[in-house]
Amino acid sequence: MKSLAKETFFYGVGSVLPRLLSWFLSLYWAFALPKISDIGVLGNFYAWVALLQVILTYGMETGFFRYANKEENPERVFTTTFISIASTTLLFFVAALLLLEPAAFVLGGVAMKPHYLLMLVIILCFDVLGAIPFANLRFKKRPIRFAAIKIANVVLTIIFNLFFFLACPWLQTLFPDIFSWFDINHGVDYILISNLTASVIQFLMVSPELKIKFTFDRVLLRQILRYSFPMLILGIAGILNQTVAQIVFPWIYPDKAVAFTELGIYTQNIKIAVIMVMFTQAFRYAFEPFIFAKNKGAADDRQSFSDATKYFIIFGLLIFLVTTGYIDIIKKLIPEGYYEGLKIVPIVLLADLFSGVYFNLSLWYKLTDQTRWGAYISIIGFVITIAINILFVPRFGYMACAWALLIASLVMMLASYFLGQKNYPIPYNLKSAGSFFILSMILFAGITLVYTYVPNVWLRLLVNTLLIAVYIFVVVKKELPLRALPVVGKWFN
Repeated sequence: MKSLAKETFFYGVGSVLPRLLSWFLSLYWAFALPKISDIGVLGNFYAWVALLQVILTYGMETGFFRYANKEENPERVFTTTFISIASTTLLFFVAALLLLEPAAFVLGGVAMKPHYLLMLVIILCFDVLGAIPFANLRFKKRPIRFAAIKIANVVLTIIFNLFFFLACPWLQTLFPDIFSWFDINHGVDYILISNLTASVIQFLMVSPELKIKFTFDRVLLRQILRYSFPMLILGIAGILNQTVAQIVFPWIYPDKAVAFTELGIYTQNIKIAVIMVMFTQAFRYAFEPFIFAKNKGAADDRQSFSDATKYFIIFGLLIFLVTTGYIDIIKKLIPEGYYEGLKIVPIVLLADLFSGVYFNLSLWYKLTDQTRWGAYISIIGFVITIAINILFVPRFGYMACAWALLIASLVMMLASYFLGQKNYPIPYNLKSAGSFFILSMILFAGITLVYTYVPNVWLRLLVNTLLIAVYIFVVVKKELPLRALPVVGKWFN
């Protein structure tokens, strides 16, 4: 548990801090871009990027971890998987160039201009090429280097964005002829250019991992692909569960004139819930190598997996309460024009928590090499998500998107638990998890009542702080070892 917590911290710095910085940057876009619909356009673009990135890596990161721990020569696994991904990425790039204009129209209609798609394709290619080198850093337990490169990428992205959105307008007033090219209405272009430049630099920074003797093992690749292919289906269905609303919303929302505006409100408000995603991502980066390295079939290993999931749920629920309890402060990070979408935040937070628990539970089919079950479960989740979106978005708008996310995540979590207990039983502490979930929901009900009946903001924050403190007190008293510490411990005994 200490090792997992340590690596979660470092990978948290490497994944959560960049995502936190990216989060602030995306919140800034809402103030910098002239139209809410621009946010909707960006949400649609980056949903496509997320989906295509999963397709182009086709589960090879997980396959790399699995076989790097099994093979005597991990470098052979690394070079084989990298050559495979590099080859398919090159084919994708060529195909995208040949089909640029029709593909742009199919993906986003008139909002997806061909040069937008070209920049997105190049961003994708560099990010995909860096996937296995980054996985190798995780395998070699080099979280500090991993974190440094990830943070540098986001810092550069922010610097380039600030250049376009802050420096250029000021410089245009001083040197109008030199900066006559600048137009704030082309803000989407500037965002994509910033992202592209940072992605290229990030790949160059991680490229020293490629300075080894390359070997290619076709037999090994076939084994990895057999293991990873279900992970591809799982990944596609999983990412679609998260992004399908942003992909299909412009197609199925009845009022096309305001579709991207509504999508912009939804996109900006789900960013408030991204703190849960960042926590899950940090835990995932540490947990995945941890389970493959630790798995020996011993009872204490399974108890460790159970403990890790228990603490994930406990801290995830705390994040849920803190975010909803201090929404009066957090909402100041977005313009008032987006406030009408704040009602989706608790729904999306719970959906992200269930999704994180599902990831923890999914270790059973990874460790037993039954990854096809992950694909089946994710397909079920995707079918639920797309069905709810198609049926209810025309009537309820983006609220249907949020509920679809929650219901699909809940079903996937429950399905993985029951199947896992049959195939790879783990003694999860359901009583503890259930009691903390019930407690958090009772406290959330109190937070909701406070927002409904207490008009004063400062009084609301005070009462919500007390409610959150109740949860923390119970957690410390029941589950954390602080009560065993001198001086402090007597407060909890």
